[in-house]
Amino acid sequence: MTRTFDPFREVDRWLGDMRTPANTAMPMDLFREGDSFIAKIDLPGVDPASIDVDIDERTLTIRAERPVQKNQEQKWLVKERPIGTFARQLTLGYGVALDKIEANYADGVLTLQIPVTEEAKPRKIAVTHSDSQQTIEG
Repeated sequence: MTRTFDPFREVDRWLGDMRTPANTAMPMDLFREGDSFIAKIDLPGVDPASIDVDIDERTLTIRAERPVQKNQEQKWLVKERPIGTFARQLTLGYGVALDKIEANYADGVLTLQIPVTEEAKPRKIAVTHSDSQQTIEG
């Protein structure tokens, strides 16, 4: 059986391994629901008091800490859960209401509700006909 060599696949795998730890510590779902964007970020085992959400210009930064559990009698067999301080940044567009963002942490999930500004919401514009001043629905 012949195996084809693809150098790009190996480079992609290698780079993927390098990128993975940053996102696995704070995996996120982001979607739009009605007039808001919703971000759900998994933060199991994080002390709610350590969660910090702030905005600088148009960059929203989320920081959280999962503390190291120190016990001299522990002998680790497998240690896969990330520990320490984690951060994730989102660049927000101009169509969101920065002053109305809400954050809620429940069951290990941080939920951010980011509302769309009134100016950014889709709307209908009435078209008038100049001869008769009659409104045309479009």
